[in-house]
Amino acid sequence: MTTPPAPPGTIEPSSLIRPGTVEAPVLTQARISAEITAARDDYARSIAAGAPVRSHPDRDYAPYRSSTLRHPRHELTAMGSDPEDVELSGPVFGVTDITDLDHDLTRRHQGEPLGERITVTGRVLDRSGRPVRGQLVEIWQANASGRYAHLRDQHPAPLDPNFTGVGRCLTDDQGTYSFVTVKPGAYPWRNHANAWRPAHIHFSLFGSAFTQRLVTQMYFPGDPLFAYDPILQSVTDDDARGRLVAAYDHDLSIPEWSLGYRWDIVLDGPSATWIEEGR
Repeated sequence: MTTPPAPPGTIEPSSLIRPGTVEAPVLTQARISAEITAARDDYARSIAAGAPVRSHPDRDYAPYRSSTLRHPRHELTAMGSDPEDVELSGPVFGVTDITDLDHDLTRRHQGEPLGERITVTGRVLDRSGRPVRGQLVEIWQANASGRYAHLRDQHPAPLDPNFTGVGRCLTDDQGTYSFVTVKPGAYPWRNHANAWRPAHIHFSLFGSAFTQRLVTQMYFPGDPLFAYDPILQSVTDDDARGRLVAAYDHDLSIPEWSLGYRWDIVLDGPSATWIEEGR
């Protein structure tokens, strides 16, 4: 019998945090998994009753505790009748800011980074399947051990002196982007006890200015952590969640060099890729 979910924000009394310490409340994976199942069941019932498909997560998705505590509670504030007013005060990048090496995260340092070298490519498309040309695409990610090159990441996995984990490129006339990098590792986070994030790469897409930025995440096929991750599972629609997972493409793999993954990003419409800011 499935354990009913606790109200949002509830901390479940459970086992010890670690042997030898005083007893403390621990939010268990079992509890989070029960809440994930309950949210998915609620969504399935709403679809069966005729509700529209929701490809975007609820802002107060309970299993992801940060969304419960920090999600916006008011509508976005309009910036005036002329949207270009915002652009007048925002920075703008130029195509000359991108170098030929920016797409290759394995060539930023003197040595080779550790880990499985991969090529990630795909197309940026509009809702009609037309290519979005000249799109600035940026990525950032953890290294092969699951650690970001950032002061706030204190995960006791090794830093790689030959891997910073950021890159960018522009889409070509077919809307194609391409990166060479290493497959990131899974890493722990503090949503609940024994919480681990699946391997993923963050993507940022800009329009014609930085104020039009969209952010999303790409996952790798077959990751056993999918079912346990409340961030990925917050996308309760199966099709929308599946669009966040790249496909392994053997034709993209380069002999003796790298494995290939393909992931298209659709900016709008029924097949849109989930974007963190919503629409």
